[in-house]
Amino acid sequence: MDIPRGATVAVADGERLNLFRNSGDEANPKLTASTVEDVTNDNKGSGARHPSSSANPDNSQIEEDSFAAGTADLLNRQVLGGQIENLIVIAAPRTLGELRKHYHQKLTAVLVGEIAKDLTGHSAQEIEKAVASA
Repeated sequence: MDIPRGATVAVADGERLNLFRNSGDEANPKLTASTVEDVTNDNKGSGARHPSSSANPDNSQIEEDSFAAGTADLLNRQVLGGQIENLIVIAAPRTLGELRKHYHQKLTAVLVGEIAKDLTGHSAQEIEKAVASA
């Protein structure tokens, strides 16, 4: 998959979000880290009202899902504010599934691609290689 010039690459798991911007071009991408606003975890979902059991996620899973919802909210706001024109999302598979539930229609329109892989904590060069091979 190519990374368009100026595209934002969001790399997330249930606890961390890293944003990168492609300052190179499609043929020679160069991801540089961008500053990340704090992600709000306020969206606890319905599982927070029930005790943990096999039918209800445990508290750590609720926190991870809340972080994913907060991440989607942050990305939605940036897309709606015109700060993101092209977006690639790389996230742990479960986190990616939770993110998709919260995508705004305009975010979906600027989404270049998604990769279901946990790459948080990896270098920009490793992320470039993962996107190139996707």
